[in-house]
Amino acid sequence: MAQKYRIYINEKVILVTGKSPDTSVSYQQIDAEHFDLKVIYHWAQTQKNNFFYVLCDDAKAFMKRLIKKNVLIEAAGGLVINQDGDYLFIYRNDKWDLPKGKIEKKEKKKVAAVREVEEECGIKVNKLEEKICKTYHTYIYKGEVVLKKTHWYKMRFKGKCKLIPQLEEGITDVRWFKKQDIPAITQNTFPSILDVLDKQGLIKGTESPLSE
Repeated sequence: MAQKYRIYINEKVILVTGKSPDTSVSYQQIDAEHFDLKVIYHWAQTQKNNFFYVLCDDAKAFMKRLIKKNVLIEAAGGLVINQDGDYLFIYRNDKWDLPKGKIEKKEKKKVAAVREVEEECGIKVNKLEEKICKTYHTYIYKGEVVLKKTHWYKMRFKGKCKLIPQLEEGITDVRWFKKQDIPAITQNTFPSILDVLDKQGLIKGTESPLSE
């Protein structure tokens, strides 16, 4: 299977792929040869379409070049499950999100993921499990277009404790959701979070174009 990557710009999705998307979603093609993330970031937001794709011979090599040409910020976070099978979400910037944050200098990805979850939610992670996936999104940081690469891990929590949102990080709520209630999250979250949920089989393809 050909490798493919997704880059998110707010609600926009750019698919980097070795073959044209075969989906009911209307993807608009972006020229790979002259792809400039700084230009695309501003241009995409002026377009009515939310879905774009870049057709290239080697998607992995394309992403490596993209990372080399732009400022990369690495982050890590987690999808936490408790003993009742509930999933932990945070509420930040008027959207439901998963806890995550920047990896500190010389810090290991797994360590950063657990630290960020514990800091943002006020819990103690009992077990770190497998890596779910990595996501890419781009935004303005200190006046410059940057690319953020986030590493996502599955985690376990046992016991009972009061959830404490990290207010200084703009988090106003932390809450457990039952699996059957997760589709409600999809109505008010980020495309990158849909990707994580999709990888874990928590949402159906019909709830997200990311199943393409």
